Amino acid sequence: MRIAIIGGGNLGKSIAEGLISSGFSQPADLFITRRNKTQLASFAEMGVQTGSDNRLAVKNADVVILAVKPYQVKEVVESFNDNLTEKHILISVVTGVMIQELRSMLHRQIPVFRAMPNTAIAIRESITCISYSNAQLSEIEYVKEMFNKLGKVVVINEGLMDAATVLGACGTAYAMRFIRANIQGGIEIGFDAATANLIAAQTVKGAAQMLLEKNTHPEQEIDKVTTPKGCTIAGLNEMEHQGFSSSLIKGIAASYRKITQG
Repeated sequence: MRIAIIGGGNLGKSIAEGLISSGFSQPADLFITRRNKTQLASFAEMGVQTGSDNRLAVKNADVVILAVKPYQVKEVVESFNDNLTEKHILISVVTGVMIQELRSMLHRQIPVFRAMPNTAIAIRESITCISYSNAQLSEIEYVKEMFNKLGKVVVINEGLMDAATVLGACGTAYAMRFIRANIQGGIEIGFDAATANLIAAQTVKGAAQMLLEKNTHPEQEIDKVTTPKGCTIAGLNEMEHQGFSSSLIKGIAASYRKITQG
């Protein structure tokens, strides 16, 4: 299927790169738009169609990925609204714009998806939460397959999108802060910064990969490395005494309050 990515910013370009490198799409089947199309020169060199004409991109596509800023949505949708047909699928990766809002802008009843990836989409390791309206099973499976090429996918009720943003998108920053603290601790106990960085990052990557591949609970894996009177349990208990888990939970709740209440 031919895909038009409306909005060739960082996210739009990351999606395009992932779809090409994974083999999900051929360059010739992609069309990326941006007002300043010179920013898309590298894609044009690969054979991707580029330009600033949203109407043309949508007219020649089966799937439209909307990847613009929230304040641009109404204007941009209007730019290609008349070119949408019943054959099209619309996927929005715009933060904070509900499916119903999008539907109210459209001139036709077409399948509308909302997808919330995170920045790891750039390396095809995103967790992408999707919701949808008016979609057939084949269309749902197609969109899931698309984002599975860019990481992993979970289908959620749209009412959980704000919570998904906190856990899956803000969560990247939380994880980075944990890794940074690990690095600082590693330097204090004798490592140089580069070595501490490598050990901390790979350790977190390995821990996460175990949970994903073995489908276990974190406590099961923690039990495997905590021996009686050992150094691991001593460190864990000290962290808990200092509020490690409770501060993280409070931080997640604070982010959620901010996104829902402003």
